Amino acid sequence: MYCVKCGVELADSEKHCPLCGTIVFHPDVAQGDTPPQYPAHRLPEEQGRSLIGHIILAVLFLLPILITLQCDLLLNHKLTWSGYVIGALVVAYTVFILPGWFVRPNPVIFAPVSCAVICAYLLYICYATGGNWFLSFAFPVTGFVTLILAAVITLLRYTRRGEYYIIGGACIAMGLFMPLMEFLMHLTFHHPDRIVWSLYPLTVLILFGGLLIFLGICRPARQMMERKFFI
Repeated sequence: MYCVKCGVELADSEKHCPLCGTIVFHPDVAQGDTPPQYPAHRLPEEQGRSLIGHIILAVLFLLPILITLQCDLLLNHKLTWSGYVIGALVVAYTVFILPGWFVRPNPVIFAPVSCAVICAYLLYICYATGGNWFLSFAFPVTGFVTLILAAVITLLRYTRRGEYYIIGGACIAMGLFMPLMEFLMHLTFHHPDRIVWSLYPLTVLILFGGLLIFLGICRPARQMMERKFFI
């Protein structure tokens, strides 16, 4: 027996598809008490192996940090280039590895945390290079992207419908932010005071967001696109 939506193989006892959550119904198959095809929880042995794997990954990230720090201090007797390497490794670990420590990581929490770590890394780069671009450019851009990302993830996680409206609205908001971002670039880096490149992503994002909202409103068009692209 297979799921009618995503095509994953199912056991006869499955009530919902473990991959997409679609309700399972087959008129010719009686759902008994046989074990499910995919257990809901990991076995203790699998959890132990997963914990060992995460510890190994943490050590693999920690070793280059210590080696880089030692080399920088021995060669320059102070922190110079090692801060960039260490910051990049911390960002990579926070974004890609840290959520794996949890059985069910909540993206509503980890997405803002990742953006905050990236923002702190940019602040360090600005301070280390003696720049003055963080408050006038990096912070507002990173803050706006964090707000949009957190709003989209939260709405998609805690609302049952409206995916097209949510993603479409986010695309339009990002498009409208493009001229402001270019203005912040002009203000910070003293570029010529005119709008040039931001009109292109503005147009594309507004058109794409408007298309998604149209698909959310027009059910026949949405169903046709879902069938065509297997959404």
